[in-house]
Amino acid sequence: MTKLHSDRLRTVDVARAAGYSVQQVRDLENDGVLPAAQRSPGGHRNYRDAHVAAARAYRALAEGTGPVAAKAIMRDAVAGDTERALAGLDAAHAALHTERGELALAVRAAAGIGAEPIADVRDSDALGIAELADALGIRTSTLRHWDAEGLVVPERSKGARRYTPEQVRDARIVHQLRRAGYGITTLRTVLTQFRRSGPGELRDALATREAALTRRSRALVEAAAALTEVLRDQPHNPRARALC
Repeated sequence: MTKLHSDRLRTVDVARAAGYSVQQVRDLENDGVLPAAQRSPGGHRNYRDAHVAAARAYRALAEGTGPVAAKAIMRDAVAGDTERALAGLDAAHAALHTERGELALAVRAAAGIGAEPIADVRDSDALGIAELADALGIRTSTLRHWDAEGLVVPERSKGARRYTPEQVRDARIVHQLRRAGYGITTLRTVLTQFRRSGPGELRDALATREAALTRRSRALVEAAAALTEVLRDQPHNPRARALC
């Protein structure tokens, strides 16, 4: 990480060093993500290396855990509440760890589900919505939502939903991928590819998800390094939490 080694940095210096626009730097300061800049006798902002570190920390945190959580962590750090800032960072790492575990389950389950042969199908093999919901451990309203979104559209028998073995398989795949963090729009694409090309497309989609988690993990590592500089620069204020 390049350091500018100055206590009189301009707004544009911080913007260039952190990869933001000048207006974004001002907005981050106003949001409490950056420490308040000192003012020159002429009213110009004077920033320090700690401001560059804070901007870089926020950028990395936003990639790793999202902008809302990132702002909360940075505000705590800037306020000097070290314990709360680090607790937020710990929570971000824990959430990623959980997502990785769910992804690993989805990889194993989807591979097995996708490879299951479907043959000798009989009318009696179809499941009602309550039966399928119970088998998956989800609510019937979830299956209705998947139906409305075009993910798993069952057959209809006298108005009642009936799921064929192929639709049961698709529902199991959707269930596992939802647990792994996939959104509805992405799932539509994945299922279309799976139905067209088979398990290979599903494995590719899961690999893409794993790469995204790895990028977020790396971002949190980078954020921790920059956050250390911010915490070192700010006076420790154990009462900051009570004052918020």
